[in-house]
Amino acid sequence: MDHVGSALDSAVVVITGIMAAGKSTVAQRLAERLPRAAHVRGDAFRRMIVSGRADTRPDSGAEAEAQLLLRYRLAAATADGYAGDGWTAVVQDVVLGGHLRTFVDAVRTRPRYVVVLAPSPEVVARREAARPKTGYGAWTVADLDRGLRDGTPRLGLWLDTSDQTPDQTVDAILAGLDRARVD
Repeated sequence: MDHVGSALDSAVVVITGIMAAGKSTVAQRLAERLPRAAHVRGDAFRRMIVSGRADTRPDSGAEAEAQLLLRYRLAAATADGYAGDGWTAVVQDVVLGGHLRTFVDAVRTRPRYVVVLAPSPEVVARREAARPKTGYGAWTVADLDRGLRDGTPRLGLWLDTSDQTPDQTVDAILAGLDRARVD
């Protein structure tokens, strides 16, 4: 862990995937394994908007897109703030398509890492059905999975976590840091 801990000192780790891919759980467990880490939840910035919020939907317009990009900029800046003060910032959010490159480019910290959790759509559907919260609304698992696999640049470490526990996924992330690094 000493080598891993030092590799992640003052670093930013971005964890993405579709809803119910395990981002929150994996990000929390990864942060707990590191000596000095913060878990930055991108969705918290969406929830901070009290009035005038335009949520992202399949047919959403320019205002929803602008708010999504604001959310990403705020998450990246917060992660940079923690990393700049010597923390490992583990930031997680749904960042798909070309937005992944935009998000990563907004992170100024070096080193920076990207981990994409990509369990099968069948596993995600089972996880979503078992969760107390629901996130899909107008989206389907198949829609978002297609957006992930077909439209998202192959940055960082992509993991099929279908048959992994969260701790096994964290082990795979720590073992694959060299492939996750995107500087």
